[in-house]
Amino acid sequence: MKITSITKHFHTGVLIIAISASHTLTGIQSASGADAGDAASSEPVVEYDNWANFSVGSIFIEGDEHRFQEREKFKSSPYGGLEDFHWETQFDGNYLEMDGHAIFDNDDYHFRFELVRPETGYFRFGYHEYRTWYDGSGGFFPASGRWFSLFDENLHMDRGRAWVETGLLLPDWPEISLKYSHEFRDGRKSSTVWGDSTLTSGLGSRGFTPTFLGVDEKRDIIEAKVTHTIDKTDLGLGLRYEFSENDDTRNIRRNPSEATDRHVTSRDEIETDLFNIHAYSTTRFNERVFLSSGYAFTTMDTDLSGSRIYGSSYDPVYDPLFARRQFNDSGFLELTGGSRLDQHTMNLNLMLTPKETFSITPSIRVEKEDRNGMSGFTRSTATFPFLPTGETDIGLRSEREMIDVSERLEARYTGFTNWVLYARGDWTQGQGDLSEREFNFSNGTTDIFRETDDERFTYKYTAGANWYPLRQLNIDLQYYHKIHDTSFDHELDSTGNAGADRYPAYIDVLGFDTDDANIRFTYRILRNLTSVSRYDFQISTVDQTSAGLSQVQSSEITTHIIGQTLTYIPWSRMYLQAGVNYVIDETESPADEITGAVPELKNNYWNGSLTTGYILTDATDIQAHYFYYRADNYYDNAGAGMPYGATSEEHGITTTLTHKFSDQLSWTLKYGFFTNNDETSGGHNDYDAHLVYSGIQYMF
Repeated sequence: MKITSITKHFHTGVLIIAISASHTLTGIQSASGADAGDAASSEPVVEYDNWANFSVGSIFIEGDEHRFQEREKFKSSPYGGLEDFHWETQFDGNYLEMDGHAIFDNDDYHFRFELVRPETGYFRFGYHEYRTWYDGSGGFFPASGRWFSLFDENLHMDRGRAWVETGLLLPDWPEISLKYSHEFRDGRKSSTVWGDSTLTSGLGSRGFTPTFLGVDEKRDIIEAKVTHTIDKTDLGLGLRYEFSENDDTRNIRRNPSEATDRHVTSRDEIETDLFNIHAYSTTRFNERVFLSSGYAFTTMDTDLSGSRIYGSSYDPVYDPLFARRQFNDSGFLELTGGSRLDQHTMNLNLMLTPKETFSITPSIRVEKEDRNGMSGFTRSTATFPFLPTGETDIGLRSEREMIDVSERLEARYTGFTNWVLYARGDWTQGQGDLSEREFNFSNGTTDIFRETDDERFTYKYTAGANWYPLRQLNIDLQYYHKIHDTSFDHELDSTGNAGADRYPAYIDVLGFDTDDANIRFTYRILRNLTSVSRYDFQISTVDQTSAGLSQVQSSEITTHIIGQTLTYIPWSRMYLQAGVNYVIDETESPADEITGAVPELKNNYWNGSLTTGYILTDATDIQAHYFYYRADNYYDNAGAGMPYGATSEEHGITTTLTHKFSDQLSWTLKYGFFTNNDETSGGHNDYDAHLVYSGIQYMF
C-alpha cells in the first residue's frame, strides 16, 4: 500500500488523504484493493458497500470542564455507541439505503431512510438530534479579583430535526416532491450581555456578572416543489409554509452579593406564520446564450408578547413593591403586538459567450419590502427604593417601506496562454422610509413622532487573475473595492435632531469603504512536496456625519492574514503536513484617544498544526496531529472600563493507531491531550483534558 496524495481545505483544515491498497487510515475510509506492487495478482477484489462502526471513549478533565466542552464539543464523561452505520441494497429494481449513528451520553443521534423506485418515485424520512455545550461563566475584573459563579455553568442546547419526504419521478411527467420538517432548539446557553457589579475596589459599576439565555423554539415547515423540462427550458415552482413558536428568556443578575442584589428576566414570546411562493426558469438557447430568471413572494405575520420583571429570583412574579429595585430600573409588563412583512424579489441573468475565450454575464435583481408593526405594554420604572413602582401604558407603531435594485456585470477571458482573467462590478441603489410613533396613554401625549427617509448606495468592483507560469506553479490574485453609503433625511423628529440619542436620528450620512487584496501561490516544489502560501490584506473605514457636525472618520479596521501550508510525502508509507496562519486585526477609533474606556481593539492571533501518518505494516498504521493557538490581545483598562480582549494559549495533540484484522474488520485506538490557559478570565477557564477512545469497524 502507499499514500498517493494529500490535500487540505485551506479554511477548514480538513485533511484529505488518498491511499492505494486495502487499508484504512484513521477516520478515512479507503476502497479495498491490492497494493500497487501486486497489480498482477489474480485475486478478486471484494467491494464492501455497507459498514457499522462501534466506539467507546471518555474524557478526563482537570480544571474548567465547561469551557472544555464548549471548545472541543465533547461531553466530559464516558460515551459510546454506534458511531456510523450504512446499509444499502437493491431488490426488484428498487434501491434501499439507511444511515445512522447513536452516541449515548454525548446526546448525538441520527437516522435516515431512503427508498427509491426508478422512474416512479422515492420516499425518505429521518431524524437528527445533537447537543452543543456552553460555559456559563462571566467576566473577570482584575482590579478586585472578582469572578462570579452564580448558577450551574454547565449549560447545553439540544437541537433536532425530523423530516419525511416523498416524490414522483414518472417519465415525461413533471417531478413533484412534498416534504414536512419539524425543527427544535431547547436548553440554555451563555450570553455576553453581562450584568453589573460595584464590587470593583472603588472603581464604580462594571458589567461582568454571568447571564444565560433560556431557549425553547419550535418550527414546522411544509415544502412542495414541481420541476419540469420543456424543450430547452427548465421550469420550477415551489411553495413553503412555516409556523414557529419561540419562548425565550434572558436571565441577568445585577449587583450580586450586594444589598441591591436583584434578578432580571426578560421573556420574549414570538409566533410567526410565513408563506413563500417562488418560480424560476432556465433556458439554454445554444452553447453561447443562457438565460435564467426567478420570482419569489414572501409574507410573514408575527405575534409577540413578553415582559421584563425584577425580582429575588429568575422568572419572578411581578411585585410593584419589590424593595431592591433601583432608581430608573426599567421593565415592562403585558407586552402584546405584532407585525407583517410582504416581500417581492425578482432576478434576471443572461450569460453570453461570443467567443470560446470570452464570456460576459449581466444580471439584475429587484427587491421590495413593506413592513408594519404595532405593540403595547405597561412600562414599570422604579422611582425610589421601598416606594411602589411607577407604571405607564405605552403604545408603539411603525411602518417601513424599502426597495433595492441591484445590477451585476461579470466578464471572464481565457485568451492569453496560462492566464484566466476575470472582473466583476456590483451596484445597488435603494431607498426607503420609516415612520415611528410612541404614545403615552397614561397622560395622553405622543412622546416620539418621527419620519425618516433614507437612500443607500453600494458599489463593489472586483478584478482577479489565475496565472500558471509553470507546470508546478499557479498564482491566484484578487482585488476588490467596496463602498456603502447611507444618507438619512429626518423630515419630522420630535426627539430633536441635534444631539438625539435614538438611532438613526443623530446620523445624517454613514459610509463604509473597504479595500481587499489577496494572493495565493500553489507550488509543487518536488514531486512529493507541495506548498500553498496566502496573503490577504483588508482595510475598512467608517465615516459618519452627525446632525450639525462635519464628517468624521469614526473607525478604521485593518486586517492582515498570512497562511502557509506544506505537504510532504517522503515515501509511499509516510506523509507530513504542516500549516500556520497569522492574523492581525485591529480597529482604531478617535474614541480611544478621548477615553480609556474604549481602547484600541485588537483581534490578533496565530495558530499552527502538524499532521503525520505512517503505515507500519500492510495491516497497521499510525497518525499523529498537533494543534497550537495563541492570542495576546488582553488590555487591562480596569480604571476606566471593563477589560476585554482575548489572551489565551491552547495546545492539542492526538495519536491514533489503526489495525486491520481482515478486509472486513478493523480496530482504532486514540489518545488525545488538550490544554488551555486563559488570561482574560484570570485563569478560571483553564483546563487540562485527556481523551481515550477505541472503535471497531465491520464492513459487509
